[in-house]
Amino acid sequence: MAYTPKPLMPVQDALDFLLKAARTIDGTEVVPTLEANGRVLAEAVRSTINVPSADNTQMDGYAVRAADCTSGETTLEVAQRIPAGQVGAPLQPGTAARIFTGALIPEGADAVVMQEVCEASADGKSVTVRHMPKSGDWIRRTGEDIVQNSVILEAGTRLRSQELGLAASVGLAQLSVRRRARVAVFFTGDELTMPGEAPGGQLAPGAIYNSNRFTLRALLQDLGCDVTDYGIVPDSLDATRATLRAAAQENDLIITSGGVSVGEEDHIKPAVEAEGRLNMWQIAVKPGKPLAFGEVGNAFFLGLPGNPVSSFITFLIFVRPFLLKLQGAAAKAPRAFQVRADFDWPKPDRRNEFLRARVNDHGGLDLFPNQGSGVLTSTVWADGLIDNPPGQAIQRGDLVRFIPFSELMA
Repeated sequence: MAYTPKPLMPVQDALDFLLKAARTIDGTEVVPTLEANGRVLAEAVRSTINVPSADNTQMDGYAVRAADCTSGETTLEVAQRIPAGQVGAPLQPGTAARIFTGALIPEGADAVVMQEVCEASADGKSVTVRHMPKSGDWIRRTGEDIVQNSVILEAGTRLRSQELGLAASVGLAQLSVRRRARVAVFFTGDELTMPGEAPGGQLAPGAIYNSNRFTLRALLQDLGCDVTDYGIVPDSLDATRATLRAAAQENDLIITSGGVSVGEEDHIKPAVEAEGRLNMWQIAVKPGKPLAFGEVGNAFFLGLPGNPVSSFITFLIFVRPFLLKLQGAAAKAPRAFQVRADFDWPKPDRRNEFLRARVNDHGGLDLFPNQGSGVLTSTVWADGLIDNPPGQAIQRGDLVRFIPFSELMA
């Protein structure tokens, strides 16, 4: 009887499986807002104040009563000067207040006239308003941006510069965040060498530099993880099992690179099955088919392919959303855009392909000429990935689904 290979799991099914399995890690901590960049909020944040806290002016000009300026050519006494940070006296009828951006609107005034349509007298004691303002012109109202006690940031928000600025704008010096995910990484392959370790700077025959160690560590650090790096593990079942046991003791997730295929020197799969269990293996994705998912002790396990592009892409497509959910971040799929292909791709794979592409000066996409899984230069050249369905040929002019790296690496 002819051997029939087991069907590969479709990409979306694999992603759904991973996200369903992810358990949000326990533990929160309170950190200074200044040090919360990249962290995930553990609870919703409410504002204790209105923003603005009081009516203020949007620009430099004159605070007036609109009813005093109905002729389009009105001269008013300048009764006071109000810089930002000071409180003016009540504005009397027939007068104006010289006012500066951010300053509080004095009682009695109901409009601001920009200085460009006003002419001040030489001594500054009067001003001619050549405009007919309406009540409310150029005034920022109390609570216009934020209403006191309203939720300004939801639990699960991953904090960026914008969110930190917003929290600071309502006076929050500290924020409650999820603890960082603890992630162990190790790399298999006796052929691997670290930069700087080759004698005389010359690689031994068959040796390669361990680029995945640098790529994956940086990706994990960008996601705010605490990383424990076990380095390069010898190509043996015993060594692989021992490292898995050690890594499972104090980590939420174990990530490996290499050794998840079916060769005699690929020990990750049998090691995981011996120390824990393998729940998913081999995905209908190119590059990255050997991706594996399981558990060792209380830690999750994700085994990535050894080829550098495969490792990079499977991290972005599968590991990143899994880790974000593990850290309690609100689920948010990366945005994809319909962009014109300025190339032909006549021989698609039966798997879901992720093709490295770059936006050209004409608003279309150029394809990197070599889509091999070992061509790491393609990841530097490209702006993102074309998510090409199984068996889908591409003709020049077709619209394709393009996911920018900015959506996959933020």
